[in-house]
Amino acid sequence: MLRRLIDTVPDHAITLLRLVLGVVFFAHGAQKALGWFGGPGWNATMAGFTGQMGIPSPFAVLAVCAEFLGGIGLLIGFLARLAAFGVAVNMCVAIAMVHGPNGFFMNWQGTQHGEGIEYHVMVLAITVLLMVHGAGALSVDHAISARWLRGGEFFAPYSRPVRARFPDLQQRL
Repeated sequence: MLRRLIDTVPDHAITLLRLVLGVVFFAHGAQKALGWFGGPGWNATMAGFTGQMGIPSPFAVLAVCAEFLGGIGLLIGFLARLAAFGVAVNMCVAIAMVHGPNGFFMNWQGTQHGEGIEYHVMVLAITVLLMVHGAGALSVDHAISARWLRGGEFFAPYSRPVRARFPDLQQRL
């Protein structure tokens, strides 16, 4: 079970997607949980979720935690599949409860009632990629996976000389 949760490949493209998603969701979560970046903070967020939107308190807490703690998990690459799952659930709920009726596109011109779902669909695609492939390179998951699950070293793919990694390099030059 642990192996399936943290095992990942040292892919730098996945790392880039994970880091970008982590920054975005850490910022969103920090707005809701801590009131940072001009956000409403915990009390106002809970009042909005439970009072105005009718979300039960336990689910409202889970939503904020999925964004804030999930963002941190994505940034450091720790339990990235679980963090991506929490963000994906948040996006599905946001589409179903708020953004779905507004169509696909964002409200660039200010002519719609609210924002569409294009951002949420993009985030869902990134979270599916992370849930399938894991955190990628430069992550706590990769360090754990390389060291304890595979018996290797974290920097093993980078420790070999360039010629060993690219045997046909001399022929290309």
